Amino acid sequence: MLSTVKSLKVTYNPVNEENTFTSGDCVSGQVTLEVAKECHIKSLLIQFKGKARVLWTETYGQVTVAYYAKDKYFSIKHYFIADKDFKGDDNQTLLTSQDGETYSSVVAPGCHVYPFTFQIPGENMPSSFKGSAGKIVYSLKARLSRSMRIDKKDSTKINFVTREDMCSDPELTTPQHECKDKEIKMFSSGTVAMDVDIEKTGYFQGEGIKVLACIENNSSREIRPKYCVYRKHSFFARGRRRLDTKDLLKEVGEPIPPSASVKVSRVITIPHDMEPSILNCSILKAEYRVRVYLDVKYALDPEIKFPIVILPAAQAPAMAPPPAASGFGFEPFGNTEPPAWGVPPQPTVVPTAPQPLDAPPPYGAFGMYPPLTDFGNKYQ
Repeated sequence: MLSTVKSLKVTYNPVNEENTFTSGDCVSGQVTLEVAKECHIKSLLIQFKGKARVLWTETYGQVTVAYYAKDKYFSIKHYFIADKDFKGDDNQTLLTSQDGETYSSVVAPGCHVYPFTFQIPGENMPSSFKGSAGKIVYSLKARLSRSMRIDKKDSTKINFVTREDMCSDPELTTPQHECKDKEIKMFSSGTVAMDVDIEKTGYFQGEGIKVLACIENNSSREIRPKYCVYRKHSFFARGRRRLDTKDLLKEVGEPIPPSASVKVSRVITIPHDMEPSILNCSILKAEYRVRVYLDVKYALDPEIKFPIVILPAAQAPAMAPPPAASGFGFEPFGNTEPPAWGVPPQPTVVPTAPQPLDAPPPYGAFGMYPPLTDFGNKYQ
């Protein structure tokens, strides 16, 4: 039997080459309905929503426990054809055609296009994300309802990116410095030490992380400086934390002979497709660390870890060349009201300017969660 509703499709119009959206932007598109014969529609709507969700399971003996949490940022509905339950509040709007007429609930055979426009709330919401135990999704979902029929649905996702102003957050431009030394006892003797600087905390996708280190090898063995950029995905639910880590970049420096002291410089380039950091979500976080360590044979490697924040490349302004090492404190060794949530379609849509966001919270803000007991300190 030929179906009355041949297809229902929701599409949106990109606003930039990266096909990303941010707070305050307008998302415009269309719902396309194709019917084979005349039909009566109970309701036809398009819903725009943003939400986060985490879910994982843990097994204790013969018992499996599910850990689940969700966070909803907004939910807006535009009706082309409304049912009797339509309320008409800030989150539910009845749209009209370009002529100002309401759409008919009786649809003739053929293809029908229903345009829509939403404005993304001007709030500090996290970027789109998908991980092993959670995700953050911003989606458009069309639903067609008819009496005595199963609803017809279609949906698509948009790529939302948090807008972060690097100039307004001094923590992102603050240099980082740390030093560490270690006595070598097994299969070797002496000490090794390193004094390490990086020029700032926030980096754009595609930017280089400049690492400067002063290394003293007072041991009887050759050592090598090594560098690693790794990610930390943390998921929170019911007072528990699920941690997922992965090494993303690894580089090895030149060997340093025994009884030598050298200054080394390394630039680690962040891939253009590395996911931005997420620090403004209550149930999940995406963090990054730079680990600088000395490869000492037959000994536990001394290491230094710096937290870094990855920002979307689209936000990068024209930047001056990075300062020289002395320009950010490299010292000799040993110195230690928001916009409306829904607007009817307009003839011409002009995206509004993005709203400034709050600085991402420090990791310590999540100290309410219990510490991890089944991992070492390598990725802390």
